[in-house]
Amino acid sequence: MKIALQAVTSSVVGFAAFLLMVFLPAGTFDYWRGWAFIAVFAVSTILPSIYLAATNPAALKRRMQAGPAAETRPLQKIIITVAFFSIGGMIVVSALDFRFGWSSVPAAVSVVGDVLVAVGLLIAMITTIQNGYAAANINVESDQTVVSTGLYSVVRHPMYFGNVVLMIGVPLALGSYWGLLFVIPGLVVLATRILDEEKVLAHELTGYTDYEQRVHYRLVPGVW
Repeated sequence: MKIALQAVTSSVVGFAAFLLMVFLPAGTFDYWRGWAFIAVFAVSTILPSIYLAATNPAALKRRMQAGPAAETRPLQKIIITVAFFSIGGMIVVSALDFRFGWSSVPAAVSVVGDVLVAVGLLIAMITTIQNGYAAANINVESDQTVVSTGLYSVVRHPMYFGNVVLMIGVPLALGSYWGLLFVIPGLVVLATRILDEEKVLAHELTGYTDYEQRVHYRLVPGVW
């Protein structure tokens, strides 16, 4: 019950942050793309959190331990800080794009963006269900084992693949093409995080090196 309350509190705080990042730079509440994006994001995070709270509260707790302070490696603290500023910048610039009309994005494209946001978050949810140790920070627990089935049989970091889908969807959902520029630093951050994370996993997680030999792609099938 405690973890569920923490999840709800976190969602409320996140909702307030999204309101500020979307509508303050947009300069108006008359911004249906902003409302649709927030609604999709809220539903796609709150419902999975409720499910995890009921079925695997330990996994939900691991997912909630996010942010630079939760990381033990200095490089990861930097990476997560840059990632937070990158996604925040993506949202703010996309809202500014709407305000000043830099892009002309059809409504249908924004709907596709909302779908991508939901799909990206759904992939993260499925990943957590398939691997309860899929934490938001890099940490190997004593009883942790390698998961190589489900999404993990396709790429070694399916949750990060979900993040890529999410990053592409956010600016489109908010009606901005300029916001897509933030996908580039986002990918650099993810790649840097993955390379450093795999050093930890290969050293501390039994069987991970063998898993790397079986599943060749880290993030995107057929690419990398």
